[in-house]
Amino acid sequence: MEKNKEGTEKAGKYSAMARMTSRAEFSVLAGLILLIVCMSFASPFFLSVQNIFNVLSQISRYGIISVGMALIIITGGIDLSVGYAVGLCATSAAYLTTNVGLPWYLVLILILGLGAVIGLSNGLLVTRVGLPAFIVTLAVGKIITGCTMLLTSGRPIAFDSPLSVLGSGYIGPVPMCVILMFAVIVIGTIFAQYTQPGRAIYAIGNNARAAALSGIKVKKMTCIVYVIQSMLCAFCGIVVAGNLYSADATLGTGYDIDTIAAVVIGGVSMTGGEGTIWGALIGAAIMGILKNAFVLLSVSSYWQSIVIGLVILFAVTIDRVRVNRRK
Repeated sequence: MEKNKEGTEKAGKYSAMARMTSRAEFSVLAGLILLIVCMSFASPFFLSVQNIFNVLSQISRYGIISVGMALIIITGGIDLSVGYAVGLCATSAAYLTTNVGLPWYLVLILILGLGAVIGLSNGLLVTRVGLPAFIVTLAVGKIITGCTMLLTSGRPIAFDSPLSVLGSGYIGPVPMCVILMFAVIVIGTIFAQYTQPGRAIYAIGNNARAAALSGIKVKKMTCIVYVIQSMLCAFCGIVVAGNLYSADATLGTGYDIDTIAAVVIGGVSMTGGEGTIWGALIGAAIMGILKNAFVLLSVSSYWQSIVIGLVILFAVTIDRVRVNRRK
């Protein structure tokens, strides 16, 4: 009896280990560790405290909005307006602070509200009108770009506010933006994995029709996810503007592709219903280290886009192979 019990316990441990190692996030984490080891040998400056915090600061902006992007992709959607939303919210915060003179707390409320309006617009057009998310968010992004240009007239706006501490402040040696990123990741992980709405998001991504038949309000939850994403973009816009002490119309350019890349590299399936928030953070870390590597190794920035593009293709290919094997 004791031998059978021990055998059962060992089998349970092996099966748990097998489930863990079969997850996409495990292989991505192994890739991140390998990349860190390689870079530690390639450059003596890579593991310095200053460089580590520099990398974390760089990925913080992608890490924050990757939480919302992961939730959207898990539902089977996409959002191409994130970079434009970051730019509009950042310039709006600078405009309301410098040109209008509003107090910081009112600016914070208004900017988060602006993000909610952008997300609600995306969500309603996708869920109520039935337009493809790809087209909706691309079109809304272009509209936002025009609004940003009208607001700034193509010129940068200074951002001198107590809110700047969110992007440029420190708690001891740790940048405030890094602390905020980890806080958002933890909250996002708890929401996605341990709450009823979070489990509903996964159900929608797996099978929206079956989710609706089981009582989940698919349209409402999908809309909420887009609102969460755009509010995170608004928050990120304030953080980035605070880091630079200014904002202009080009702020946020390329954030959409980089965020999608981080999420996909982190194991979130483009077909929906699979992936984790912390996996997206690992993907963002890989992106940040790759970009840092080009600087430390004095490699031409032209190669950066090529390598990141190849990494995205590799991640999507692996995801497609994994999905096909389950069919």
